[in-house]
Amino acid sequence: MRFSVDPWDVEYGASLGIDGGINGFDPSSATVVVDVEREAAAWGPVAVPASAAVHTPQRIVFVDGVRRIDARVWIETAAGDVQPGLCATYAAGALCCDARAELVVATVERGVFSAAPTATDIATDCAHYPARMAAASDIDALMLAVHERMTQVEVGIAEAARDDASVELLVIDGPLRGRQHISSAIGFVKSHAVAYLPPELHRIVGALAPGQRTPVFTIGTSFSRHSWYLRLPNVDGSPWVGVVRCECSSDLAPAAAIALADSASAALPRFASEPHKDTRAPQNLYPIGGLERELRRRLGDQAVLYRALRAAARVPVG
Repeated sequence: MRFSVDPWDVEYGASLGIDGGINGFDPSSATVVVDVEREAAAWGPVAVPASAAVHTPQRIVFVDGVRRIDARVWIETAAGDVQPGLCATYAAGALCCDARAELVVATVERGVFSAAPTATDIATDCAHYPARMAAASDIDALMLAVHERMTQVEVGIAEAARDDASVELLVIDGPLRGRQHISSAIGFVKSHAVAYLPPELHRIVGALAPGQRTPVFTIGTSFSRHSWYLRLPNVDGSPWVGVVRCECSSDLAPAAAIALADSASAALPRFASEPHKDTRAPQNLYPIGGLERELRRRLGDQAVLYRALRAAARVPVG
């Protein structure tokens, strides 16, 4: 029996989808245009050309966000009923890598998220949680509201980084959804659950060597974007280990998207993490991992915040 072990820490789930119908991936309903860079019959691994390697971006900014639920709360309505809510802390920041890695900006915000019309700000001895409305009271809607607020902070940080003419490459951790208007940015997707490509092209992704990418293609779902797959170094395992998917705005002309794919593919492999340093290696790039740790540190002590919330609610602790 042949098998491979997913190198990611099991707490983060799997780096690959496991329930779908195309080699373990869910089939996609997206509209995909595969002949942006090459006709489908000419598809194959793309090596970074020498010209892109010479002009590898040096000043690169990475943008990421983190969120945490500090407490679940119940909010009373005027009729005496109760609705659930979440007290959450979220943060976003930017890390610039040039001669060294430097934190450019970090923003931390909090909120009490609920669909209850009677929700008001919660003030504690340690922190203030402004009332934030959610579309519904179920946990998915509440978590979505938290994620949307975090994304808004990320967007502002990414837009500021885009306006800095010295930045040669802007990398946003995760899909570009909600940020596709930032034309010079790429989205960096670390895990895969959907097979966007037809089976004969999907198999080419598993054949990529470290540093190689697929041709650029275009995905149309709730938003459109150009995309390509890239194999990072420091990999050992299944055919898709170490594969990431990058996205850029569909507003870019095909030639510009291809040039961006070349320059990003030349620049990103040097930041690939190793398993003894990161449990999501190699996809969790060192700058992103470092930014995540710094942002989580700035969220504050969860236990202290939880006790402060209980005290503010006049609920005895312990």
